Amino acid sequence: MGLALLHTSPVHVPVFDGLRDLDHPGLELRHLVSEELLARARAEGPEAVAGDVARLMGEAVAAGVTAVLCTCSTIGGVAEAAADALGVPVLRVDRPMAARAAAADRIVVVASVASTLKPTVGLIREEAGSRTPRIATRLVEDVFELFEAGDREGYLDAVAVVVDAVPEDQAEVIVLAQASLADVAERVTTRRPVLSSPRSGLAAAAGVARG
Repeated sequence: MGLALLHTSPVHVPVFDGLRDLDHPGLELRHLVSEELLARARAEGPEAVAGDVARLMGEAVAAGVTAVLCTCSTIGGVAEAAADALGVPVLRVDRPMAARAAAADRIVVVASVASTLKPTVGLIREEAGSRTPRIATRLVEDVFELFEAGDREGYLDAVAVVVDAVPEDQAEVIVLAQASLADVAERVTTRRPVLSSPRSGLAAAAGVARG
């Protein structure tokens, strides 16, 4: 029983444990962490890691989990695609966030990793269905190195500056494309909705895991 979470950074483990304790007490989480998956997906594309993603999730299913949540937006699509072969639901952490964003007409997606932009925009368009919202992107360059070096404060502050600089006429809603950016929402001054994925994504996965 329980829910497996596939991460590409160990810093997400305490974040999701904290959200579980706050919102879903008693839910058993099994954390799968592979930083190498993101590094390779950034260099070669998400499809390059599809086999390893499926293998890691398959090991968790064999151990008894009833659902899997991929917390990395870059590889979320290839994780979802493995669901039929695994025989359990596989969810992307950013899908509930994308569904909420898709209701807007003007959306700006902010990321610190370039490989996250295309999957996130594609997911929002998928959730929008026949609607065609205007989606722009902002890549905050040279700050992911701060995250990798453990400078979380500097990382979040740098991205918050970019979010606040998005012109009012370009976005009704701003999407933080990576789970690592979630706390940026607490540092901005804009009054527009700034959406992040961890809490809503875990809530959706918890519901599925518990049946």
